[in-house]
Amino acid sequence: MSNPSNRVSDFFNGESQSANLLWQYVSSLSPETLSQLSKPASPEVLGVIERNIIGLLGSLPPEHFNININTNRESLGKLLASAMISGYFLRNAEQRMNFETALQDIELNQQKNDL
Repeated sequence: MSNPSNRVSDFFNGESQSANLLWQYVSSLSPETLSQLSKPASPEVLGVIERNIIGLLGSLPPEHFNININTNRESLGKLLASAMISGYFLRNAEQRMNFETALQDIELNQQKNDL
């Protein structure tokens, strides 16, 4: 039986040193941390991610079509990378929005206290 970790490391052999460091960091995270990082904080973010992936794959309704998607390893990797980047972007945008909302609330409270 082959060792799956060897296959993964073989996949990254051609990558840069920084990609290997990132892979090592992600591999060292606990399953609980990975689970927390991989879940969107809001249903809105999840919906945007789903729509993005559907847009990349196509949006034929599965109840009327028997859909099979065939791809190679490289294209699947690019699709996953695109989905991850979109997720990180949306998560950062959501955090920024929450931060700005919190700052606005603080400013409003300070204005009320000054009156």
